[in-house]
Formats: sequence, C-alpha cells, structure tokens
Amino acid sequence: MASECVIDLIVAKKESAFIVFEDEDFIAFLDSRPLFPGHTLLAPKQHIKTLYDVPDSLVSPLFTLTQKIGKAIEKAMGAAGSFIAMNNTVSQSIPHLHIHIVPRNRHDGLKGFFWPRTHYKDEQHMHEVQEQIKHQLALG
Repeated sequence: MASECVIDLIVAKKESAFIVFEDEDFIAFLDSRPLFPGHTLLAPKQHIKTLYDVPDSLVSPLFTLTQKIGKAIEKAMGAAGSFIAMNNTVSQSIPHLHIHIVPRNRHDGLKGFFWPRTHYKDEQHMHEVQEQIKHQLALG
C-alpha cells in the first residue's frame, strides 16, 4: 500500500467512504467534494498510479464497469448524461488511478472542459503533430 494514498486506505477499510460498488478488483465511492450529487470515483483496488500502468487483464473490466456504474448513476440521479474523466499524473490529486463519473444535465453550470482551449498555428503545425504521434505509435 502506498503511504497516505486515500484510495488504498478506503480499500483497507482504514478510511470511511460511501461505497456504491465493490468487488475483488475494484471499488467505487462517492466523491467527498462532488461536482454534483452522485459524482463517483471508480478505482482499481490494486495500487495503480496511471492508466498506462493498468494490467491488460484489468483494462476491459475497468471500462465495462465504468459503463455499468455510469448508467446506474445517470438513472439514480435523473441525469440526462454524464461526464467521465481521469487525470494521468498532471492534476491527479490522488496518486492512484481513479475515474470520475459525474451525472450531467443541460444547463447544470458545468462549462465544457476545465482548461482553456488553444489552437494550432496552421494546418502544417497540425500535420507535424499528427506525424509525431503516428511515429511514436509505430515505435510501439
């Protein structure tokens, strides 16, 4: 267990939480500082820091569970949809992978993304970025 990781403490039952789902591999609980009621955090029980560290065997179950919990939250909260997100190192307030599942409705006050949008200089800049990403993907 990573020292002072609140998710590890919740998994170990050393920190209280309003748990909405738990099985052998995952735990989901209400965010203590929600954007809206029903805002839930879903995390693997194993201490995994980022999405890139998730073992292949847990990738599919993690996203299947995100779908299941997301649908349940939308129905439970009478929401029209949801915002599903995760931070990967930068802005990750807890050094343990967790997915935010937030119920949403039109005109609920949440404005798009939480960060300023930017622009590419021109199409050539976009092409350069595209090629850099494609190159890294080809390297595996």
